[in-house]
Amino acid sequence: MKQFSAKRSIQILAHILEQYGIDKIIISPGSRNAPLAIHFSEIDAFQCYSIVDERSAAFVGLGISKSIRKPVAITCTSGSAAANYYPAIVEAFYQNIPLLVLTADRPSDYVDIFDGQTIRQKNIFQQHSYGDFELLEDDKDGADDYNFDTIKKAVELCFEKSGPVHINIPLAEPLYNLVEELPVMPAVEKTIKKDNYELPSSLIADWHTSKRIMILAGTLLPNPELETQLSQLVKNHTVVVLTEMNSNLQHEKFFAHIDRYITDFSEEDYHTYAPDLLITIGQNVVSKRVKQFLRKAKPKQHWHVDPYWQPDTYYALSQKIETKPEVFFAQLLNSINLEPRPYFNLWDILKDKKDAKHEEFLNRAPFSDFYVFKILSENIPEKYKIHFSNSSAIRYAQLFDYQKFDIFCNRGTSGIDGCTSTAMGFAMMEDDPTILITGDLSFFYDINGLWNKYIPPYTRIVIFNNGEGNIFRIIPGPSGTNALDEFIATEHHKNAELLAKNFGFDYIRVEDELSLDRVLPNFYKPDSKPKILEVMTGECNNADVLKQYFEALK
Repeated sequence: MKQFSAKRSIQILAHILEQYGIDKIIISPGSRNAPLAIHFSEIDAFQCYSIVDERSAAFVGLGISKSIRKPVAITCTSGSAAANYYPAIVEAFYQNIPLLVLTADRPSDYVDIFDGQTIRQKNIFQQHSYGDFELLEDDKDGADDYNFDTIKKAVELCFEKSGPVHINIPLAEPLYNLVEELPVMPAVEKTIKKDNYELPSSLIADWHTSKRIMILAGTLLPNPELETQLSQLVKNHTVVVLTEMNSNLQHEKFFAHIDRYITDFSEEDYHTYAPDLLITIGQNVVSKRVKQFLRKAKPKQHWHVDPYWQPDTYYALSQKIETKPEVFFAQLLNSINLEPRPYFNLWDILKDKKDAKHEEFLNRAPFSDFYVFKILSENIPEKYKIHFSNSSAIRYAQLFDYQKFDIFCNRGTSGIDGCTSTAMGFAMMEDDPTILITGDLSFFYDINGLWNKYIPPYTRIVIFNNGEGNIFRIIPGPSGTNALDEFIATEHHKNAELLAKNFGFDYIRVEDELSLDRVLPNFYKPDSKPKILEVMTGECNNADVLKQYFEALK
């Protein structure tokens, strides 16, 4: 016999979530949020997942939301448990990944009287959430109507903004009173706002008078409709489209390796290759070089197309186009002439030159992090979805041909803290296998990302272990300090073998080129356990190899 929470606020919450189809609930253990755990787990419409570490749990929710593309609810007990959600909430805020954050709390009069697990929890995420709400306790006047309206408003805001929204839920004891039947509740009248964008005629005129049009794509979820639209724009060499690995856009006439092409640009090159109309889509761009190029290029016009953010990244923003890129380009394509422009040929000549130098270097590249990323790009099976961790991993990926895969990376804040947890949450929802490609510091930082009993056996993790945060030997600055080894690059001698065993993963370790080639075919074969492949590159001059690569491109 089912037993539901007697808390009316929780009954109303569950009813509204079910009405809006929010059916994935990540629950971290605790007593104050026990009414939520009890109630959600008894209702057939919800799929509940138990993740102990709240920091990891929130990133798991983020990964699930990336996969299913709708809001995911996460719930925890009061106090520091709620604070541990913050890194993932910030990431979701800047990526526009919808999370409904349900934090249980003590009654408000318990705050600041030194009661256990009680902090100033109301509005705790205010700087990085799209809405902050607090429910009334059941015994307050008008609580049912107020909570119904508040929850509905919060849920619709989560959909409209596609980002994190916080509901704080004060719960007085007793927490474990149960009922066997639920009251009948009214259907919810949905009032989610719709996108009503209309393309101004002035933009069509500006398009036709622009001779050098560049479209730069930042972080995007896979979007076949947008890919088709941009393909039409490059078919006749009308525009230059620059993409990154996590733009998830593929076409032979897109320029997919930005850093390969612009690495040695001079002041004269900044002018030569500059657009007069820059259109940016998607969110954060990985390439620091392209930011430098476009800031110095000073395009006459910069249109940014995004329903949520209009950042002046290149100090030239002239049009804030607040809609989805596919909505904008659908209207644009119906209104413009697709005439060839010499600007495309200018970039195409540059591409051919740099691609040839890239291939020459690949033929002589020694075993190193660089070499590992080359090999992985050539042998990952086609159906895999790839998650890259931050720092070196996503930067190396930019240099190679991963475009045929769906690519994901937490570029909202670009932190290493939840890369593993996000990938595992994503993997939980996917029928096709997920592979996480990660550096050692990112992996060890988020060890609890593996404390997850729902990880499918076809999940794979590749760790390139160079014994430190090698990115700090690559970027300019840190290598000139005495603090580099211990406090910045953080040299270590750890490996993942015992961690893999502890969390139920098969483990493979390689230290050279021949071993890597030998183990990779079996690594991808189906098995009863997920697998970790750790490639030890600590003895390689990884930073030097990468520097030699960029020198070879000149």
